[in-house]
Amino acid sequence: MSLLKRNPFGHILFIKKLLIRIFGVITHRRYRGFNELYIEGSEIIKQLPDKNVLFISNHQTYFADVVAMFHVFNASLSGRTDSIKNVGYLWQPKMNIYYVAASETMKAGLLPRILAYVGAITVERTWRVKGKDITEKREINPNDTENIRIALEDGWVITFPQGTTKSFKPVRKGTAHIIKQHKPIVVPIVIDGFRRSFDKKGLRMKKKGILQSFIIKKPLEIDYENETIEEIVEKVEYAIEQHPSFLKVIPAEDIEEQEKLNKQRLWEY
Repeated sequence: MSLLKRNPFGHILFIKKLLIRIFGVITHRRYRGFNELYIEGSEIIKQLPDKNVLFISNHQTYFADVVAMFHVFNASLSGRTDSIKNVGYLWQPKMNIYYVAASETMKAGLLPRILAYVGAITVERTWRVKGKDITEKREINPNDTENIRIALEDGWVITFPQGTTKSFKPVRKGTAHIIKQHKPIVVPIVIDGFRRSFDKKGLRMKKKGILQSFIIKKPLEIDYENETIEEIVEKVEYAIEQHPSFLKVIPAEDIEEQEKLNKQRLWEY
């Protein structure tokens, strides 16, 4: 690789690789040490094409969710099955992984700006400013959707369709428009435990001994031509387990059974 070779966004790949290695080593014990990351479905990652893949996920922290995905994706591509054991998988990381992030988040300090270089596609949120919802939506910046297209043509894109770390917020129609227009393979991911492990930004550890789960599901079956935006939105909500129907009162015995299962997973891990 030429030291000055760049990706479509002008980032020097050598610097990007170096940053992935450094931050990967620094953060590894957050998912395998201080806390454990329970992974399911990593075999799906190995079967995906190199480009035009869109990962959709629920969102719990600004950065820890994305960092976990970089770990899991690269570990899976290096032959590990449902494991991020031995951080050596980051020596030759996949370089065309991108993630969609709010522009204001990635400009909030030096560290976010550095993390943006790793692969952020920054977008201006039309419904939210400085962490607060606004009633009068702003117009979509055409450059934002164009950058997502460029990223999909170059590799994999991670997006959080709700656009917020709050649970059970509506999935934004913009994600459905991207799916319908660019026809990517859509892979759902459901995460849990990150909100208990980290602060809201996902930079500071809040509690140790938490079992974080990372479930990769099979790609969605989508009729790109005939399904409506609303139908795709609903399909996404179900896939990332954020549809309103999931908001139900869970019986105490079910919660107890889930806790037993989590302890068993931790023990097996």
